[in-house]
Amino acid sequence: MAETLTLTPAAAKRVAWIAEKQAKPAILRLSVEGGGCSGFQYKFDLADGPAADDSVSETDGVQLVVDPVSLDLVGGSVVDFVESLGGAAFKVENPNAAAGCGCGSSFGI
Repeated sequence: MAETLTLTPAAAKRVAWIAEKQAKPAILRLSVEGGGCSGFQYKFDLADGPAADDSVSETDGVQLVVDPVSLDLVGGSVVDFVESLGGAAFKVENPNAAAGCGCGSSFGI
């Protein structure tokens, strides 16, 4: 059984801010798609609500939802929001990833 995911307080704050600007619920959907320079890539979207089979975790009133197929690839991960001189982005610390790339948005198992 895959572990659940964790949304850091910094990521929760950013999701809440984006959701408020777009007048949507503060629900971040993380999914995994084939592609990217390492085989798989992370995809982030705001969701209207969780699906019946989603894994749901919550931080500071913000939900992080993941479908079962994606959860097999990202279970146990921590989703953070980082800001630096190079820009700002959501970052996934994925313990299942055997390889990654410089952009941080793709990974390999």
